[in-house]
Amino acid sequence: MMEKKNQNIRIDKGGKYLTFTLADEDYGIEILKVKEIIGMMPITTLPQTPDFVKGVVNLRGKVIPVVDLRLKFGMTCHDYTERTCIIVVEISGPSGSTMMGIVVDSVSEVVQIRGDDIEETPKFGAKLDTEYILSMAKTEGHVKILLDIDRVLTADELSLALKAA
Repeated sequence: MMEKKNQNIRIDKGGKYLTFTLADEDYGIEILKVKEIIGMMPITTLPQTPDFVKGVVNLRGKVIPVVDLRLKFGMTCHDYTERTCIIVVEISGPSGSTMMGIVVDSVSEVVQIRGDDIEETPKFGAKLDTEYILSMAKTEGHVKILLDIDRVLTADELSLALKAA
């Protein structure tokens, strides 16, 4: 009975994901969370924000905060290239939904991932926070880390980023 329940959880997570790379690793976000993909554009930096909050951009008259996922995940910073882009996502937080930009190394493709190819996030112990990882997808001999974009930023970090905008 328990195995059936776990199988249903996997099936529920199947669907279309936008895949992208960060430091040579593959990640994915539910396509329904993605609003658009834009090339790098001038980012207005803001004082007294964490390093991973790059600042804000003016997207067709709307000011949205931009977060660099490499820095948020504690990866080494590297120069932006012609493949670096901003994925504009709609995230749900304590104060409703909002638009936010996330900087990634490159966008790969939209893929359909079957529920059978999705596994729960491995448990790494209490000291490692993996709340923002939705699950792991097995595709063509590789593993893609599927993110729960609503949990990538904590409530405090989200509030700080939104105040910046």
